[in-house]
Amino acid sequence: MITLHDNGVFLSSGRLHASAPLSAEEGRKRTLAWSILQAHSFSGDPEKLQIRFDAMASHDITYVGIIQQARASGMGAFPIPYALTNCHNSLCAVGGTINEDDHVFGLSAARKYGGIYVPANQSVIHSYAREQLAGCGKMILGSDSHTRYGALGTMAVGEGGPELCKQLLKNTWDVPYPKVALVYLTGAPRRGVGPHDVAIALVKATFESGFVNNCVLEFAGPGIVGLPIDYRNGVDVMTTETTCLSSIWETDEETRGFYEAHGRGEEYKELHPGEWAWYDKYIELDLSQIEPMIALPFHPSNAWTIREFLAGAPDILAKVEADAQKRYPKAKINLAQKVRDGGVWADQGVIAGCAGGLFDNITEAADILRGQSCGDGYFALDVYPTSVPVSLELTKIGATADLLQSGAVIKPSFCGPCFGAGDVPAHNGLSLRHTTRNFPNREGSKPGEGQFAAVCLMDARSIAATARNGGKITPATEVEYQPVRRPYHFDKGVYEKRVYNGFGHPRPEEELILGPNITDWPKMRPLAENLLVELAAVLRDSVTTTDELIPSGETSSYRSNPLRLAEFTLSRREPEYVGRAKEIAKSEAGRLAGDVPKRLQALLDRCGADAAKTQFGSCVFANRPGDGSAREQAASCQKVLGGFANICYEFATKRYRSNCINWGILPFTLDEGAEFPYEAGDCVFVPHIRAAVAEGREDIPAKVLKADGGEEDILLHVRGLTAEEQEIILDGCLMNYYAKRTN
Repeated sequence: MITLHDNGVFLSSGRLHASAPLSAEEGRKRTLAWSILQAHSFSGDPEKLQIRFDAMASHDITYVGIIQQARASGMGAFPIPYALTNCHNSLCAVGGTINEDDHVFGLSAARKYGGIYVPANQSVIHSYAREQLAGCGKMILGSDSHTRYGALGTMAVGEGGPELCKQLLKNTWDVPYPKVALVYLTGAPRRGVGPHDVAIALVKATFESGFVNNCVLEFAGPGIVGLPIDYRNGVDVMTTETTCLSSIWETDEETRGFYEAHGRGEEYKELHPGEWAWYDKYIELDLSQIEPMIALPFHPSNAWTIREFLAGAPDILAKVEADAQKRYPKAKINLAQKVRDGGVWADQGVIAGCAGGLFDNITEAADILRGQSCGDGYFALDVYPTSVPVSLELTKIGATADLLQSGAVIKPSFCGPCFGAGDVPAHNGLSLRHTTRNFPNREGSKPGEGQFAAVCLMDARSIAATARNGGKITPATEVEYQPVRRPYHFDKGVYEKRVYNGFGHPRPEEELILGPNITDWPKMRPLAENLLVELAAVLRDSVTTTDELIPSGETSSYRSNPLRLAEFTLSRREPEYVGRAKEIAKSEAGRLAGDVPKRLQALLDRCGADAAKTQFGSCVFANRPGDGSAREQAASCQKVLGGFANICYEFATKRYRSNCINWGILPFTLDEGAEFPYEAGDCVFVPHIRAAVAEGREDIPAKVLKADGGEEDILLHVRGLTAEEQEIILDGCLMNYYAKRTN
């Protein structure tokens, strides 16, 4: 089905070869990744890329903060097309005017700086980018982790807000040339097997081992032929969950058809790897062997074939229960009750967003449900088309009517079900979703308060088959239906009538409209000569997601107020963190005011440090933090609360590490196998840290000051900082870096 090969391979005439008439070094220059990345790099060094993107996109969780950062750094106008979409919080504000205030700010910013403003419920971010921004051979940067348009011949990257700020200031995205992994597709999917099945199987095969971590995935092979473009897009968007850096696919007439259908035929180019292209590693994926899949809580990689799951449901669900109980002791969880009457029963199905809400997914779901019924029991089916143009076409061809007649509910374009702000199930509910993630709380429950609901990822086809059976989990391969592939007609008038496109026409005289919750970033100080940090949270899970670092859902309503948002940092994972961090920050404020608290002075005395030259802040330890969202709030909230360092064995993603650096947080790592037996309240003293960063030293001797009075030496590392990243850390954050150079 899926075979991983940790050795290099050549590709020629669509076939794999162990050897070639040229070197691997020459062959690596024949990949699509090489040609696109080098064409966008301004470094002059092929191994150290400095990328400028062709376009950018942000949604309403992130764009206010990005624009505020860019304003503070001296931005005058958007230098490239920049789409501000409003697909995340349009229905989930905690109250008052907060939500729409951000949208009004977005439109005023688009008018002032020459941007593109997509009103709420018109399109989810990635749908709009596919429809209006993508182009073969182009590169797009987004402030959302699922920024992936490789199936359209576009290399796209999801990063934190500061990286978009850099592009707005005409700077570059800096990254070492990545490894490139070939995904070699063969065969053809069976009826009832959809793109989410393929994607979940790929995530299961690669995530835990980190097989493609920070690689570019390059899709090629005979299996691409015949795959509809929506199918390709549906697989591609989920590559984020493998922790790869980006993706790119061969293009063909199917790709051309997409661009022509959207009135942008000039954006099509035929893209194929050159003869004897060489890849660092490769994955063989036989589409014909993929079965319908289900990903159990709390990660897309916790996956089974539906067949395996149904056969072993009691034991599998018992493991989920145990995991949930360990994470959330207050929650009363009983997933075993879902096993009854000869099957496993779900309470909800959702088809939505950039992965599920695509035209082909919904039309095939309609094919399965035509003339059928979702039933009058507890099970409910909600469908969110990915954009208004898609919704309009579904209506024109009758698919919407078929779904409504079956008992499904059609909802507007909205990302809510994907991040915990829409369709929250009842307590102990089991929700099946064709969305991108099933992390804890992504369904919107509050297990820390005794509420719990579980999300399983499934393809739209199997969700529809399940709905047809009243909620009894059913793979689509086991129901009789005839899928009908329909041509898609894009109505450009929908966007022309509602979307504001001011690119190239800024209006500097216009005023930004700031609601009362939209605040500037607090002042941040440069790195001091020495650093003393106190562990405010110690997380020993194998992987810590950004959703745990800063929860999504209703907390995102405070996205434009850094101080209020920071109150939610680690709230569902380590509730004591915020209080600890605030106390540490209070001590630092006293030091800066010349009134050093007694406890801090005692710590300084233990390590022989000068209070005037030693910064005191909080620190988070986690084994492997940062899997998940590109939202920079996971790092910025730590910094707002006085965080100055993270310590880990490895950062799960480049984007989270970059976010930490851009907010002036030291990204310390430990040697694999090194012990870290310390707990919250222990401190780490790092002498001469400013000099170490300035000189580019990667090995940093430090000392642990234990709360019980003991002291131990520890070796920390800060590896691979670019010259610019060094300066950003020294200046205290990216905003300080730019402000210093503007002034």
